[in-house]
Amino acid sequence: MIYMSVTIGTPLQPSAFKVLLLGSGELGKEVVISLQRLGVEVHAADRYDHAPAMQVAHYSYTLNMADAEELKHLIEKIKPHLIVPEIEAIATQVLVDIEQQNIATVIPSAKAVNLTMNREGIRRLAAEELGLPTSAYRFADSLESFRAACDDIGYPNFVKPVMSSSGKGQSRVKNFDEVDAAWEYAQTGGRVNQGKVIVESQIDFDFEITLLTVRAKNAETGEIETQYCDAIGHRQDSGDYVESWQPQAMTPAALEEAKRIAHKVTTALGGCGIFGVELFVKADQVWFSEVSPRPHDTGLVTLASQFQSEFELHARAILGLPVNTSRHSVAASAVIYAGVDDTNLSFSGLNLALANPNTDLRLFGKPEGFKRRRMGVATARAETTAQARELALETASQVSVQQN
Repeated sequence: MIYMSVTIGTPLQPSAFKVLLLGSGELGKEVVISLQRLGVEVHAADRYDHAPAMQVAHYSYTLNMADAEELKHLIEKIKPHLIVPEIEAIATQVLVDIEQQNIATVIPSAKAVNLTMNREGIRRLAAEELGLPTSAYRFADSLESFRAACDDIGYPNFVKPVMSSSGKGQSRVKNFDEVDAAWEYAQTGGRVNQGKVIVESQIDFDFEITLLTVRAKNAETGEIETQYCDAIGHRQDSGDYVESWQPQAMTPAALEEAKRIAHKVTTALGGCGIFGVELFVKADQVWFSEVSPRPHDTGLVTLASQFQSEFELHARAILGLPVNTSRHSVAASAVIYAGVDDTNLSFSGLNLALANPNTDLRLFGKPEGFKRRRMGVATARAETTAQARELALETASQVSVQQN
């Protein structure tokens, strides 16, 4: 049997294979670099000028991607082969229409983007349709229903806007006295203020993991197969990733259950690419938390640990190319925060941070900093995860962010 080969043209030429990236943050920047290494012409869009991925893409565009008309006009102008969403604030119905009209392929699929951009959609799919184990949850769209949901779930609980990421708008509510403040924070902190939140019960877990799950075509058969990277452990602060490491030690039974859950939810979402499946683990028990149909921030550690980083895996998978999820090193990553609210920032101490040959840095080039804005990441390799974590945190601490 003869299988169709994958063909990619030349960037900036009529034969170019075009990818439109919707959202141009630091994860998108690494995806752009990986795509360009494979000869793809990349167009990057975001809501503000000079976003990280825009700095390395062939073309860039600034627009409100939640505006259906603006987004539709951009897609019609570029005529991309693939559309790769990176953020939540997108007019997803436009993507559904684009895919239905066969204008472009949405990665991993318009259905996946539509469901995962909204916590309500993905939680109902996972818990109610697929029957996966999750924390107890309720949705609320008013202060009154929110108060009732908190009382119903019990305390402490976790509150998240249905559309947010990186901990924005999220809080832990310890008692009824904190309910109203949590509602207000959720309304102002979400990516898109839809007025709706999810209230989740607190699970007694030992640790959290991200199981990077790749759906890619077999080189010989063309059939989509599922592969997994080694489990990534991570530590969060107010819902935002602070450090991650790979591998995370866990029991064989827990790993098999994690793969079962990841396979079930990613198969339901469909398409090709990498999925960041977040899970809670206690001994042999595993609970589904969330899934992102794109590279995950905790997966930045794969820049130091794997033969193909999560960004290279994503680029290959969406282009129909073979992937390799193997790990070559024990590694960790640690976030570098701005620490200030300002623009035109400088970074010093880089020579000290990189003095150890097992360390590396990624400075994202964001044009504006906020106290808790992620401006870079340090990675480190070592013999054990504990040593790698210590070295990554030390490396990150050597970088000083200064106002000019």
